[in-house]
Amino acid sequence: MSDKKRLVIAMTGATGAIYGIRMLQVLRERDEWETHLVISSAGLVNLKYELDMDKAALYELADVTHGINDIASCIASGSFKTEGVVIAPCSMKTLAAVAHGFGDNLISRAADVALKERRKTVLVPRETPLNLAHIRNMASVTEMGGIIFPPMPAFYNKTDSVRAMVDEGVGRILDMFGVDAAGLYKPWVGLGG
Repeated sequence: MSDKKRLVIAMTGATGAIYGIRMLQVLRERDEWETHLVISSAGLVNLKYELDMDKAALYELADVTHGINDIASCIASGSFKTEGVVIAPCSMKTLAAVAHGFGDNLISRAADVALKERRKTVLVPRETPLNLAHIRNMASVTEMGGIIFPPMPAFYNKTDSVRAMVDEGVGRILDMFGVDAAGLYKPWVGLGG
């Protein structure tokens, strides 16, 4: 039995595949973490379009991979211990599925399991502007104990680098799970710091 901490990283077809990729890259460098990856078919299309990356290259970043329709996967059960689930990026379709407990694929099922087991569940929605259904679905997930983390950069760091903005979001998300995020972002220390 592994003594590593497990984190499920799920990726959907919303824009922002770089967030899931960076999380996998960062966790790959942390020996005490084991990643479980699941990506939707739309996520694979987006991965190719945004990053010119294919499924094989993505799968090399994860410790364990799972098929989107493999509802018999270990991460579909609460008895499989994980630290939680991050869906990055999270489409509005997946947000709705999680908000309404509609476990129609392994991504929404893994999130449902994390919520029912009271494990940290972070959704990184990539949509703008938001309509009322999106906002209500975000509220529903929040009421169930999930965390809605839109990837909004902080401008106090005064960076003009997209990579630094992505790393800040990734660092803050991973920090919530207790991952050493040193070097990924500069925490706010106040104007005197």
